[in-house]
Amino acid sequence: MKQRIDGVTPPYEPETDRALHRWMPPGVAREPLMLFKVLERHPELASRMRALGAGLLVHGRLGDADRELVIARVAARSGCAYEWGVHMATYAETAGLTPEQVTLTATGTPDEPAWSARQTALLRAVDELHATARVSDAVWSGLREYLDEQEVLELLVLAGWYRTIAYVANGARIEGEPWALALPGTSGTSGTPRA
Repeated sequence: MKQRIDGVTPPYEPETDRALHRWMPPGVAREPLMLFKVLERHPELASRMRALGAGLLVHGRLGDADRELVIARVAARSGCAYEWGVHMATYAETAGLTPEQVTLTATGTPDEPAWSARQTALLRAVDELHATARVSDAVWSGLREYLDEQEVLELLVLAGWYRTIAYVANGARIEGEPWALALPGTSGTSGTPRA
């Protein structure tokens, strides 16, 4: 399937170039992501989105391991091969996710033996939010065993934010980055389901 909105292309206007580089996390030397190039078709919207996205990714209270597990599960449950592939290629190893766990974010349940009790609590919350837009008392209690009040609030926003990103990537059919991992169960990074 063809991408529905083309990203901005070089040579970039100076402000577009600055904006694209502000999107990229510190220390990442890759070309700005196609997602960001598409969002820069609407610079005012992109600048508002960038503030929240950067706050969650770089300045959040959740640790890397928790954050990336939540992002991967939200992306996988939303069928967003684009975001899952980018995050798992970029952050999975540094977040301490094993190759088995990376796959299980897309194919497993929260009760897999590969997950710690903390990871199980996070995955159950993401799954309930995905299915019902709510968190049951039992799942909330499980989260509170590991996360303080601010961390739980951040988890709720993080899950919702990456659901929004999934809507953008899937709705615009953003083509996968060539270096991204393929979401298990798809034919590649574009998110096309396998026949």
